[in-house]
Order: sequence, then C-alpha cells, then structure tokens
Amino acid sequence: MTTTAAQPAAEVSEQVLAVARRAKDASRALAVATRGTKDAALHALADALIAQADRIVVANTDDLERGRANGTSAGLLDRLALTPERIGSIAAALRDLAALPDPVGEVVRGSTLPNGLRLQQVRVPMGVVGMIYEARPNVTVDAAGLALKSGNAVILRGGSAAASSNEVIVDVLREALEAQGLPADLVQSIDAWGRPGGVALMHARGLVDVLVPRGGADLIRTVVQEATVPVIETGVGNCHVYVDATADPVMALPILLNSKTQRVGVCNAAETLLVHQDAAAEFLPSALTALAEAGVTVHADNITASLAPTGVTVVPATDEDWATEYLSLDIAVRVVDDLDEAITHIRRWTSGHTEAIVTRDLASSERFVAELDSAAIMVNASTRFTDGGEFGLGAEIGISTQKLHARGPMGLAELTTTKWIVHGEGQIRP
Repeated sequence: MTTTAAQPAAEVSEQVLAVARRAKDASRALAVATRGTKDAALHALADALIAQADRIVVANTDDLERGRANGTSAGLLDRLALTPERIGSIAAALRDLAALPDPVGEVVRGSTLPNGLRLQQVRVPMGVVGMIYEARPNVTVDAAGLALKSGNAVILRGGSAAASSNEVIVDVLREALEAQGLPADLVQSIDAWGRPGGVALMHARGLVDVLVPRGGADLIRTVVQEATVPVIETGVGNCHVYVDATADPVMALPILLNSKTQRVGVCNAAETLLVHQDAAAEFLPSALTALAEAGVTVHADNITASLAPTGVTVVPATDEDWATEYLSLDIAVRVVDDLDEAITHIRRWTSGHTEAIVTRDLASSERFVAELDSAAIMVNASTRFTDGGEFGLGAEIGISTQKLHARGPMGLAELTTTKWIVHGEGQIRP
C-alpha cells in the first residue's frame, strides 16, 4: 500500500460499509455471550483448522509460488508460509486463548460515593475491530480468535500476497462459527475489493470502532494518515542488541543469534548490534564468524570491520543501515564508546519496538531500562520474546509502539474499552 491511498469507487465503499453493518449486528451476539460459549467456539475454530489443514496448505502453496515469481524476499516468504506444523501451532494458540480469563466484565476499579452511589468501571468489547495487514495468514486466525474471546467482530483486509490462504482460512472460520450457533459475520474479509476496499474500511467511522494496521512502514503510515476510524498504531521493528562492557560473551552470542536468525522476517528480530569498545576485541571476532556461518550479511562501521576474522566479509555501514528494518539475513554492527553512546544511537534510530542489553552490571541495565522509551526492553534476553504468546497473553493482534490505550503486544485486554456502571437508590444531583 502506498503512502497516498486511492479513493474507493462509490460502489466499493457501499459494499464495505455493508460488511461493517453486518459486523456491527453480529457483534451484538457476543455482547451477551458467556465465556463458555466463546471458549467452545475457539476450540471449534482450532478443530476446523486442523481438519482443513491440507486445504489451507494447498491454497498457501499458490501464494508462495506467486510470491517467488514476484521476487518476494526469503524473509517475507517465510512469514507467508504455512505448513501442517504451523497450522497446528496456530490452532494451539486458539486453545491457549480459550484457557485465558475472559476480560469482558472485569471490574477495573470501583467505589461507593458519600451519597451512596455505587460506581464500577468494567471492561466491555470495542465492538467492531478492523485489521489491515500484509503477508501474514497467521494473523487472520489470531485476529479472529482474539476478537471472539474479547467479544468483538472483526473485518480483515489481508493483502494480495496471502489472498488464497486468507480466503480459505476465513471460509473455515466462518463455517465453524455457524456450526457453533454464532453469526458467521463475526469474521469477514474485504480482500475481494483490494486496496480501495481497505481505504473504505479506513473511512468507516461509526461502524468500525478501531483499526489496527500491521505490516511495513508504508502500510502503517498510510493507515495512520488516511483513516478517520480510530487507529492503534503498530510499528516496524528496528530492534537493537547492545553488548555492554561487562557482558558475558558466552551469554551474549546466543542472545544475538537468536535475536537475529531464529526468524528473520518478523518485527521483533534484531536489526542492529552495538558493542561496547571494551568488549569488542573479545566478542566481535566470534560474533562475526557466527553471523557469517548463519548466512548473515554484516553492515559494519570501521572498527567492527577491522576486527573481522580472515574470511569474514563485512559491508560498510551507512546511516541508511542504522535506520533499516531489514527483515532479512542482514544486520548493522557498530562499536560504541560507552553506554551513553549506545543509548544515544538507539534513541536516534529506534522505531520504539524492542531493545536488548546484555550486561552483568546492574547500574547499566537500570540506566538502559530507564533512559530508553521503547515498548519492550530486554535485559539479558532475546528480542524475539516480544510476542503476545511468549508474554502469556495468548495470540496478539499486533505490537503497539504508540503510547495511547495500548502499548507492546496487544492481547485480549487491549481489545476492550471500559464503561462506567452506576447503581443508585433514587439519588439526584443537588
């Protein structure tokens, strides 16, 4: 999606608004649904995905073949790919959601006023949640599951890269919902109307209660700038790993490799390594060798290049590298004078997603945590843990890098709002 969205034709707008109206109507069924009803539906969705895994994989193969033909990067193809094992994991995430407490009805706070009025602020569903995302068929299921558990209907715009996969997945989910006696329109896709449909969704104010973009920088920027619907901004992941002067190299190396190479096409993968000058001579030769063996291209400053072992090639780094979310087997590496310079570098270039420090110095870790303002800060742990499932939230609908309403991995609670309920016995305001 480009940064300037084309305006949809009137007929596309009306069709998307009709979808939103059906979603609004369907959401009423969940407003009174018990936790048991929602949890049974989540298990039914999981069962249906497993039962239809072969059908989903066939559709996904079409998407992968089209992606290769279009020159899609290896990292994005990995994010797009579905296997029976991955479908099993996606289904398991739905079952994990079913096991979590229902956020709807939770009392956030309450009190009794001097005049006897009893106040409660309770969690309630948003209503209709819109999702615009790219090349992530797992998000189709995550969004549907999170919306269902939190009492919301969801409208999905999944993009052309995963069109075949998403079409089948949405059909499977809708069939499973109907079999449970719930409206199929709790999960709908507007992929058939392409980018104009996405723009119409951005303008469906009053029918869509919140819109969550999830994808590349251009997509997110377009939605934030174009939408009249309230938006929760998810950010790109220019994540950093900083190896401090006191870092244990035996600990630091696997943290770096896991952060960078465990799965490269995701927003919580590390894109920049910073190394304190006092640790560089010991740590960097082994780190650069390990990165090269993992197939990672290193974009490095001059000091890092001078420490590269024979046979390990590095590419000179530019400012563009410090700003880049590669989503590929590339990493930018720089030696810094001290913690202050590391923090200054990160504050300049970060996207506000996740930063990690490897250190044995408590004061350094506390300064790193206090002085950086990203959504997640890791101390002696991989950046890859910034994830709703890893945080125990179940699946996530995205990782918010904004500061209003939701920040970090967005699970069930982040898909609710609150209302005030006031009980009285005839009180009137004097």
